[in-house]
Amino acid sequence: MTIENISVNKSFGGWHKQYSHQSKVLNCAMRFAIYLPPQVSSGQKVPVLYWLSGLTCTDENFMQKAGALRIAAELGIAIVAPDTSPRGEGVANDEAYDLGMGAGFYVNATQAPWNSHYQMYDYIVNELPNIIEAAFPVSDKRAISGHSMGGHGALTIGLRNPERYSSMSAFSPICNPVKAPWGKKAFAAYLGKDKTAWESYDSSELMRKATLFIPAKVDQGGADDFLKDQLKPEVLEAAAKINGYPLQLAIHEGYDHSYYFISSFIEEHLRFHAQHLNK
Repeated sequence: MTIENISVNKSFGGWHKQYSHQSKVLNCAMRFAIYLPPQVSSGQKVPVLYWLSGLTCTDENFMQKAGALRIAAELGIAIVAPDTSPRGEGVANDEAYDLGMGAGFYVNATQAPWNSHYQMYDYIVNELPNIIEAAFPVSDKRAISGHSMGGHGALTIGLRNPERYSSMSAFSPICNPVKAPWGKKAFAAYLGKDKTAWESYDSSELMRKATLFIPAKVDQGGADDFLKDQLKPEVLEAAAKINGYPLQLAIHEGYDHSYYFISSFIEEHLRFHAQHLNK
């Protein structure tokens, strides 16, 4: 696998880098960003936090706005931020912001025209980690986190692959997409009319049925405009209680859906993951 460096910036003694590569899974060129903490300079292999962003985002939003790099440098954690969907000429798209490019929803599409490119689940779980672990001084210890659509992705991927991740977390995740407008629209397009297929990408359904647990942390803003109709953290909390799942869920009054919220609590998430990555 050939990866091409696009940019390099030193930050907190480490390095933020962007790369492009040709994805076999997605059948298009993709871009990702990686932050390598200063510990790699001494030959140390560091664990990796995979961050999945939300609707309309790219690899840049989290790296530039979250304020995570200082803490990652201190803790010795690499951060990988992929794009949120396939992109490019010939990739199916929609005029709306919540379907198509920038809105991959971290699923494997089964319906045309989406299925020829939109295999984001396989990309995040398999192809991207294989690239990262072959090309950079990182270990195979992984955690996963994300925001909104990416929070949905992080939780579903963590729940479906507990053997691959030490921990999972999310900010403002779409917790019950089979009953949320964003999820219904995307799943109908990508997965078709069979709603049993939808449930395999619903974190509340997965948490309720889980048999192997990994630590989970979710933070939600109480003043989030999408809280009631789209996000539904109460459904995830109920699923965790039914199953005894180790979920830490907190509602923070006054906070909204933005990166102002994420940057306020990202340090807690990084320290949470470090605790489990270093076991």
